[in-house]
Amino acid sequence: MPRLAAALRGLAATAAALIAVAALSPNATAGTAVRPESASPPAHDPKAPREFVSLRSVDPTIIQEMRYFTPHNFMGVPVTGYRAPMCLLTRDAARALHRAQVSFLRRGYSLKVYDCYRPQRAVDHFVSWAKDLGDQRMKGEFYPRVDKSTLFRDGYIAEKSGHSRGSTVDLTLVRLPALPTRPHVPGEPLAPCYGPKAARFPDNSVDMGTGFDCFDTLAHTLDPRITGARRAHRLLLKDGLERAGFVNYPNEWWHYTFTPETFPDTYFDFPIGGGRWGGSGRPGGVGAVWGLAGEAVKPVAAW
Repeated sequence: MPRLAAALRGLAATAAALIAVAALSPNATAGTAVRPESASPPAHDPKAPREFVSLRSVDPTIIQEMRYFTPHNFMGVPVTGYRAPMCLLTRDAARALHRAQVSFLRRGYSLKVYDCYRPQRAVDHFVSWAKDLGDQRMKGEFYPRVDKSTLFRDGYIAEKSGHSRGSTVDLTLVRLPALPTRPHVPGEPLAPCYGPKAARFPDNSVDMGTGFDCFDTLAHTLDPRITGARRAHRLLLKDGLERAGFVNYPNEWWHYTFTPETFPDTYFDFPIGGGRWGGSGRPGGVGAVWGLAGEAVKPVAAW
């Protein structure tokens, strides 16, 4: 318990810095941090089933850096359907993440999520982008060794995603106390996602051997070229999440699905943001990166 208490104090100490970084983000706005989409939304958006919850309401200690709300992703633009920087999951998946987080906090780490539920319209945006071979603005970081014309064949892009079923999450580990990740500046020089950690885009994640969303075989969870501390970090994440009921997708060290899935055969398309969650998933929030609140010592959802 002393280690857990120390970890929580470390989380509280980093909250102000993380929120300050979020406020500096080019995507940050005051209040609810809702961003209008480039395309006109449907007149009547689908509604989320009651089985979906905001991860923030279940475990506010888990760091959220929702990449697809921002332009720092393999497309280089905010993704359709991400109207607010929040993680939505099925209730069972969110509770399982909470259980894993408690275990990681005792060891001096925190989970950080990059993506959770993903609307089908976002997947459609990925597919449309993949077919536009002329748009390769982010190739230098996310797929420097992959020909964009092979993204479908190689399995990096597909017309359906398990994320749309609500029990899949992309995530990593952060050593506590967490340092803030600086905002990405559109147009800045790109560094390959497979390079040494010091050469990649700065991320407060422990070194997993590649950056998040790296379209490269080095991102395969058990790739034998990943050794030492980098392999140990991957196995630490894998073991902790498997104990909580998650299954890893072996081609992506960051990709996990909670089983049994609440909706194993249903792909949802309700947008992220608005509705019963408001804008950011927490009251008065700003920006695309969320840290930890000082009062975040227990989940606040009804169990």
